[in-house]
Amino acid sequence: MALKNNPIWDQITASLKERIVMLDGAMGTMLQKQSLEEEDFRGERFADWPSPLKGNNDLLVLTKPEAVAKVHHEFLAAGADLIETNSFNATTISQADYDMSDLANEIAREAALLAKSCADEWTAKTPDKPRAVLGSIGPMNKTLSISPKVEDPGYRDVTFEQVQDSYEGQIEAMVDIVDAILIETVFDTLNCKAAISATRAVFDRAGYELPVIISGTITDRSGRTLSGQTPEAFWLSIAHAKPFAVGLNCALGADEMRPHIAAISKVADTHVIAFPNAGLPNAFGEYDETPADMTRQMIPWVDDGLVNILGGCCGSTPDHIGAIYKATQGKSVRQIPTITPSLRLSGLEPFEIAV
Repeated sequence: MALKNNPIWDQITASLKERIVMLDGAMGTMLQKQSLEEEDFRGERFADWPSPLKGNNDLLVLTKPEAVAKVHHEFLAAGADLIETNSFNATTISQADYDMSDLANEIAREAALLAKSCADEWTAKTPDKPRAVLGSIGPMNKTLSISPKVEDPGYRDVTFEQVQDSYEGQIEAMVDIVDAILIETVFDTLNCKAAISATRAVFDRAGYELPVIISGTITDRSGRTLSGQTPEAFWLSIAHAKPFAVGLNCALGADEMRPHIAAISKVADTHVIAFPNAGLPNAFGEYDETPADMTRQMIPWVDDGLVNILGGCCGSTPDHIGAIYKATQGKSVRQIPTITPSLRLSGLEPFEIAV
């Protein structure tokens, strides 16, 4: 099946041969800075909704789209080539927390339309620097690999088929609008596999493919995902999806993330993406690293040829993205390695049988 014809993505791909491509930063951080209250999340449409809605950031694309558009525009003005849709939790499973499962697909579609409108506006302003939209597919609030009941290791809240079906609805709502799919913040590789399977099913129905980017998250200094995999094992588990880019985001600051990005960069025969937090959260759950701090830590990644796409996760603002963007100008780009064919397997760790 062929990729969808997309001149904007063709230009993004061409740019990757010459420079670091910039992703945006933290949507949640920037929305929090707007001091939105329960009424903002409800709007007129959900004024009488029986459940509390504050914190359902994805819902804002329906009730206060100008707040979301403001964030998109700020990151685009800072130099972002790629922005993510505000759809991280726009699945029937995740929206069940707010009794809004029936609205999940509508939220995903409106998030895609809003982000695309903002990106197109900036592409018109800077045709030599086109802006593309990634459909953000979050990890969900349910895990397929780990039981939520200590006394029953085999118990699961959801099945693989339910997770895949929920993802299919989200992706179906965005596939004809966004430029690529971003399966991000993966803490459970089995959830990721359900998202990959959902993506393939939607592409089959659409009759074309979009580029797919996959980003895992190393949950702590153990150097593993929550479901126990090392970065190399994670890559081997999802390499069959032939992602346009693979990497890591969230959980760690740049200093702590570097060795794990280096590990992926060594084994992945595709582009590498990284969008760390602005450091680790302090006692108040806030992120203290300044744009200068984050830039100082991340530019050596570029100098050492570890990454192709950079951005920011929790705590990162347009100032962070702008500083990193400016510092990458004129830098050489990572060359995608040629990996010698071999039998490589993955459990919690990679296993290779050398030929």
